[in-house]
Amino acid sequence: MRREEVCLKIREVGIVPAIRVANADDAFFAADTVLGGGIPIVEITMTVPGALDIVSTLRKRHPHAVIGSGTVLDANTAVQCIHAGALFITSPGLDREIVEVAKQADIAAIPGALTPTEIMAALRIGADMIKIFPCSQVGGASYIKALRAPFPHVSFIASGGVNQQTAGSFIHAGAAALGIREDLIPLAAIEARKADWIRELAHRFFGMVQRARTNG
Repeated sequence: MRREEVCLKIREVGIVPAIRVANADDAFFAADTVLGGGIPIVEITMTVPGALDIVSTLRKRHPHAVIGSGTVLDANTAVQCIHAGALFITSPGLDREIVEVAKQADIAAIPGALTPTEIMAALRIGADMIKIFPCSQVGGASYIKALRAPFPHVSFIASGGVNQQTAGSFIHAGAAALGIREDLIPLAAIEARKADWIRELAHRFFGMVQRARTNG
Protein backbone atom coordinates (compact mmCIF):
# COMPACT_ATOMS: atom_id res chain seq x y z
CA MET A 1 0.00 0.00 0.00
CA ARG A 2 1.54 3.29 -1.11
CA ARG A 3 1.60 6.33 1.12
CA GLU A 4 -1.10 8.09 -0.90
CA GLU A 5 -3.43 5.13 -0.31
CA VAL A 6 -2.59 5.11 3.40
CA CYS A 7 -3.40 8.80 3.76
CA LEU A 8 -6.60 8.34 1.77
CA LYS A 9 -7.69 5.54 4.12
CA ILE A 10 -6.89 7.62 7.21
CA ARG A 11 -8.93 10.53 5.85
CA GLU A 12 -11.75 8.17 4.86
CA VAL A 13 -11.99 6.48 8.28
CA GLY A 14 -11.18 9.62 10.25
CA ILE A 15 -9.74 7.80 13.27
CA VAL A 16 -6.21 6.70 14.14
CA PRO A 17 -6.40 4.47 17.26
CA ALA A 18 -3.13 4.64 19.19
CA ILE A 19 -2.08 1.73 21.38
CA ARG A 20 0.22 2.48 24.31
CA VAL A 21 0.25 -0.44 26.76
CA ALA A 22 2.65 -2.25 29.07
CA ASN A 23 3.19 -5.51 27.19
CA ALA A 24 2.81 -7.29 23.86
CA ASP A 25 -0.16 -9.45 24.90
CA ASP A 26 -2.18 -6.35 25.75
CA ALA A 27 -1.13 -4.70 22.49
CA PHE A 28 -2.22 -7.68 20.39
CA PHE A 29 -5.56 -7.89 22.19
CA ALA A 30 -6.22 -4.18 21.73
CA ALA A 31 -5.14 -4.13 18.08
CA ASP A 32 -6.99 -7.28 17.07
CA THR A 33 -10.15 -5.99 18.77
CA VAL A 34 -10.03 -2.55 17.15
CA LEU A 35 -9.31 -3.99 13.72
CA GLY A 36 -12.15 -6.48 14.19
CA GLY A 37 -14.44 -3.70 15.37
CA GLY A 38 -14.61 -1.84 12.10
CA ILE A 39 -11.63 0.54 12.26
CA PRO A 40 -8.95 -0.78 9.86
CA ILE A 41 -6.18 1.42 11.27
CA VAL A 42 -3.91 0.96 14.28
CA GLU A 43 -0.88 2.83 15.54
CA ILE A 44 1.53 0.96 17.79
CA THR A 45 3.60 3.39 19.82
CA MET A 46 7.29 2.68 20.19
CA THR A 47 6.88 2.85 23.98
CA VAL A 48 5.27 -0.62 23.90
CA PRO A 49 7.81 -3.37 24.71
CA GLY A 50 8.53 -5.34 21.53
CA ALA A 51 6.72 -2.77 19.39
CA LEU A 52 8.58 -3.68 16.20
CA ASP A 53 7.66 -7.36 16.47
CA ILE A 54 4.06 -6.37 17.17
CA VAL A 55 3.91 -4.26 14.02
CA SER A 56 5.41 -7.07 11.96
CA THR A 57 3.00 -9.68 13.34
CA LEU A 58 -0.05 -7.44 12.87
CA ARG A 59 0.89 -6.84 9.24
CA LYS A 60 0.83 -10.60 8.70
CA ARG A 61 -2.41 -11.13 10.64
CA HIS A 62 -4.21 -8.22 9.01
CA PRO A 63 -2.71 -7.76 5.53
CA HIS A 64 -5.41 -5.33 4.42
CA ALA A 65 -5.24 -3.11 7.52
CA VAL A 66 -3.20 0.07 7.90
CA ILE A 67 -0.65 -0.65 10.64
CA GLY A 68 1.65 2.18 11.64
CA SER A 69 4.24 3.14 14.22
CA GLY A 70 3.86 6.05 16.62
CA THR A 71 6.02 8.01 19.06
CA VAL A 72 8.96 7.62 16.69
CA LEU A 73 11.67 9.95 17.95
CA ASP A 74 14.60 9.45 15.59
CA ALA A 75 15.48 8.35 12.06
CA ASN A 76 17.10 5.09 13.16
CA THR A 77 13.89 3.99 14.85
CA ALA A 78 11.92 5.06 11.77
CA VAL A 79 14.09 2.78 9.61
CA GLN A 80 13.44 -0.14 11.99
CA CYS A 81 9.69 0.55 11.89
CA ILE A 82 9.71 0.52 8.10
CA HIS A 83 11.62 -2.77 8.06
CA ALA A 84 9.00 -4.17 10.45
CA GLY A 85 6.29 -3.26 7.94
CA ALA A 86 4.85 0.01 9.27
CA LEU A 87 2.74 1.82 6.67
CA PHE A 88 2.90 5.18 8.39
CA ILE A 89 5.22 6.89 10.87
CA THR A 90 4.02 9.42 13.42
CA SER A 91 6.01 11.43 15.91
CA PRO A 92 5.06 13.88 18.67
CA GLY A 93 7.20 16.60 17.08
CA LEU A 94 8.85 17.58 13.83
CA ASP A 95 12.09 15.85 12.81
CA ARG A 96 13.36 16.35 9.26
CA GLU A 97 15.27 13.06 9.12
CA ILE A 98 12.25 10.99 10.16
CA VAL A 99 10.13 12.56 7.41
CA GLU A 100 12.89 12.03 4.83
CA VAL A 101 13.34 8.36 5.80
CA ALA A 102 9.60 7.73 5.51
CA LYS A 103 9.30 9.45 2.14
CA GLN A 104 12.28 7.57 0.71
CA ALA A 105 10.52 4.32 1.62
CA ASP A 106 7.13 5.54 0.26
CA ILE A 107 5.71 5.42 3.79
CA ALA A 108 3.27 8.06 5.02
CA ALA A 109 5.09 10.67 7.11
CA ILE A 110 2.89 12.21 9.82
CA PRO A 111 5.01 14.44 12.06
CA GLY A 112 3.67 16.30 15.05
CA ALA A 113 3.43 20.08 15.02
CA LEU A 114 1.72 22.74 17.08
CA THR A 115 2.49 26.23 15.77
CA PRO A 116 2.02 27.71 12.30
CA THR A 117 5.81 27.91 12.00
CA GLU A 118 6.15 24.18 12.68
CA ILE A 119 3.37 23.40 10.22
CA MET A 120 5.10 25.42 7.50
CA ALA A 121 8.37 23.63 8.22
CA ALA A 122 6.62 20.23 8.04
CA LEU A 123 5.08 21.12 4.68
CA ARG A 124 8.43 22.25 3.29
CA ILE A 125 10.03 18.89 4.01
CA GLY A 126 7.13 16.94 2.55
CA ALA A 127 4.91 15.78 5.42
CA ASP A 128 1.89 13.86 4.11
CA MET A 129 -0.37 14.74 7.03
CA ILE A 130 0.32 16.72 10.20
CA LYS A 131 -0.59 15.68 13.73
CA ILE A 132 -1.55 18.65 15.89
CA PHE A 133 -0.35 17.62 19.34
CA PRO A 134 -1.22 18.18 22.12
CA CYS A 135 -4.35 19.68 20.64
CA SER A 136 -6.79 20.00 23.53
CA GLN A 137 -4.27 21.72 25.77
CA VAL A 138 -3.95 24.69 23.39
CA GLY A 139 -7.56 25.40 22.54
CA GLY A 140 -9.00 22.17 21.16
CA ALA A 141 -11.39 22.43 18.25
CA SER A 142 -11.15 26.22 18.13
CA TYR A 143 -7.40 25.91 17.56
CA ILE A 144 -7.92 23.51 14.64
CA LYS A 145 -10.46 25.94 13.17
CA ALA A 146 -7.96 28.79 13.48
CA LEU A 147 -5.26 26.75 11.73
CA ARG A 148 -7.56 25.80 8.88
CA ALA A 149 -7.84 29.43 7.77
CA PRO A 150 -4.19 29.79 6.65
CA PHE A 151 -3.79 26.07 5.86
CA PRO A 152 -7.06 25.04 4.14
CA HIS A 153 -5.51 22.19 2.13
CA VAL A 154 -3.50 20.56 4.94
CA SER A 155 -4.77 17.30 6.43
CA PHE A 156 -4.61 17.76 10.19
CA ILE A 157 -4.94 14.91 12.68
CA ALA A 158 -6.16 16.26 16.01
CA SER A 159 -4.41 14.37 18.80
CA GLY A 160 -4.26 14.77 22.55
CA GLY A 161 -7.43 14.97 24.61
CA VAL A 162 -9.88 13.82 21.94
CA ASN A 163 -12.85 12.13 23.63
CA GLN A 164 -16.55 11.41 23.09
CA GLN A 165 -17.49 14.95 24.10
CA THR A 166 -15.07 16.65 21.70
CA ALA A 167 -14.73 14.27 18.73
CA GLY A 168 -17.52 15.80 16.68
CA SER A 169 -16.35 19.36 17.30
CA PHE A 170 -12.84 18.54 16.06
CA ILE A 171 -14.28 17.19 12.80
CA HIS A 172 -16.59 20.21 12.45
CA ALA A 173 -13.55 22.45 12.97
CA GLY A 174 -11.81 20.86 10.01
CA ALA A 175 -9.71 17.98 11.34
CA ALA A 176 -9.21 15.28 8.70
CA ALA A 177 -8.89 12.62 11.39
CA LEU A 178 -8.66 12.09 15.12
CA GLY A 179 -5.83 10.46 17.05
CA ILE A 180 -7.45 8.68 19.99
CA ARG A 181 -5.88 6.51 22.64
CA GLU A 182 -7.43 5.53 25.97
CA ASP A 183 -10.86 7.03 25.30
CA LEU A 184 -11.21 4.51 22.47
CA ILE A 185 -9.15 1.69 23.98
CA PRO A 186 -9.53 1.91 27.78
CA LEU A 187 -6.80 0.22 29.80
CA ALA A 188 -9.49 -1.29 32.02
CA ALA A 189 -11.11 -2.93 29.00
CA ILE A 190 -7.75 -4.33 27.89
CA GLU A 191 -6.86 -5.67 31.33
CA ALA A 192 -10.28 -7.33 31.70
CA ARG A 193 -10.17 -8.55 28.07
CA LYS A 194 -13.55 -6.95 27.41
CA ALA A 195 -13.53 -6.92 23.62
CA ASP A 196 -17.20 -5.87 23.40
CA TRP A 197 -16.42 -2.68 25.34
CA ILE A 198 -13.70 -1.68 22.86
CA ARG A 199 -15.79 -2.64 19.83
CA GLU A 200 -18.68 -0.55 21.12
CA LEU A 201 -16.40 2.47 21.52
CA ALA A 202 -14.97 1.91 18.04
CA HIS A 203 -18.46 1.90 16.54
CA ARG A 204 -19.42 4.95 18.60
CA PHE A 205 -16.42 7.06 17.58
CA PHE A 206 -16.72 6.03 13.94
CA GLY A 207 -20.36 7.08 14.01
CA MET A 208 -19.46 10.43 15.58
CA VAL A 209 -16.99 11.16 12.80
CA GLN A 210 -19.45 10.23 10.06
CA ARG A 211 -22.30 12.24 11.60
CA ALA A 212 -20.09 15.28 12.07
CA ARG A 213 -19.07 15.14 8.43
CA THR A 214 -22.65 14.66 7.24
CA ASN A 215 -23.92 17.53 9.39
CA GLY A 216 -20.85 19.69 8.72
